[in-house]
Amino acid sequence: MMNEQTTLIHNVFVVNEGRSFLGHVTIKGEMIARVAEGDPDPETLAQADNKIDGAGRLLLPGVIDTHVHFRDPGLTHKADMATESRAAVAGGVTSFIDMPNTKPPTVTIEAVEEKMRRAAEVSMANYAFFIGATDSNLDQLIHADYSKVAGVKLFMGSSTGNMLVESDQAIDRLFSSVDALIAVHAEDETLLRQRREAVVARYGEMLSLDFHPVIRNHDVCFKASQRIVEIARRHNHRLHLLHISTARELELLQPGSPEGKLITAETCPQYLAFSDEQYPMLGTRIKCNPAIKRPADRDALRQAVATGLIDTIATDHAPHLPEEKQGTALTAASGMPMIQFSLILMLQMAEEGIFDIHTIVREMCHNPATVYGIDRRGFIREGYYADLVLVDTDCEPYTITDQWAMSRCGWTPLSGLTVGSKVEITFVNGHPVYRHGVLFSTPTARPLRFNRKS
Repeated sequence: MMNEQTTLIHNVFVVNEGRSFLGHVTIKGEMIARVAEGDPDPETLAQADNKIDGAGRLLLPGVIDTHVHFRDPGLTHKADMATESRAAVAGGVTSFIDMPNTKPPTVTIEAVEEKMRRAAEVSMANYAFFIGATDSNLDQLIHADYSKVAGVKLFMGSSTGNMLVESDQAIDRLFSSVDALIAVHAEDETLLRQRREAVVARYGEMLSLDFHPVIRNHDVCFKASQRIVEIARRHNHRLHLLHISTARELELLQPGSPEGKLITAETCPQYLAFSDEQYPMLGTRIKCNPAIKRPADRDALRQAVATGLIDTIATDHAPHLPEEKQGTALTAASGMPMIQFSLILMLQMAEEGIFDIHTIVREMCHNPATVYGIDRRGFIREGYYADLVLVDTDCEPYTITDQWAMSRCGWTPLSGLTVGSKVEITFVNGHPVYRHGVLFSTPTARPLRFNRKS
């Protein structure tokens, strides 16, 4: 058996589980062997095969992005697992969970296994996949192995891929039969159609982008979220509400640690950073489903994140080519690439006093692991996988541009934003896969495993 290399990361501020301290971390092979305060002793320094002086920068757990659309298979003209996982590690994201609305959709066990094989070949970040619910694949959902599959994705509102499940009977069968976390895109499809028809009848089809949140409005979100929460509670079934975008939906949530919660919730950096006041400037670049809404919603979501009412932050990373983003509120593609700059955006908001660093780490690293039961990831703990990110939060300010984007789609909605933080090194399973702007070509990623509670 080959000797496992040891890497010592020292002179860093370790940010983990609500604490920040100057210390050092020893990696042995893929795992964290030691976490300690202060400087390493001479023997520890001498024994390390590799030494990294963090120069007083922050060492965070790797970000776990539990909501991405890497477009592989079938939509790879705009993104694939190779390109998007590179963008991920460049942004400090060490693990991702990919959604099922691909071509063909990931609605069978075989389709999930095919994605796993593809990821094993090309992914730079650790990986897992949802299996999607349809009106006719209940047998597949029942027999999936949820120690390897992240959960079931249910679309209650139409979006890219159109995997819509609407009837109460189908949703009830799902919640009563499948022993897995169910993650839901909650928009009421009937109300959404009515809103679209009413707006088009009054204003025509050439609608500017500020009509997007008029069509996909607060009621469209709240009605669906309220309905699915009631169903989950009736069945005493774990539910994760995805991409919360309104203040009113917060009424459905309970504060506290995600451990023991029946209903947990996610929001996204775009709902925390933008509001409908920016549609005239940014247009289709910030068109997504659910729609970005009012400043009051943005501010309420920020408060919900700060207090732990919302449990996780994920990107809903959804690349489209620039030409696909052209058009009106009805015709431009919905979705935006966010994974490469999500952590940097959140750190910029911390710099502005909106969040503190411990909230960011809790919502982007710790809680995703807790909500999904991810095995030995999301924390800087001895015996856990060494998924880590070294971040400089005091660098010379720089401006993000589209040319920085590593996603195949080639743009970012954050183009023009000046920030003062950058990712220096990203470690995946103990190996530096991104360092000072350079990507290492040998993937070291592994499939995520899930500890399911009965």
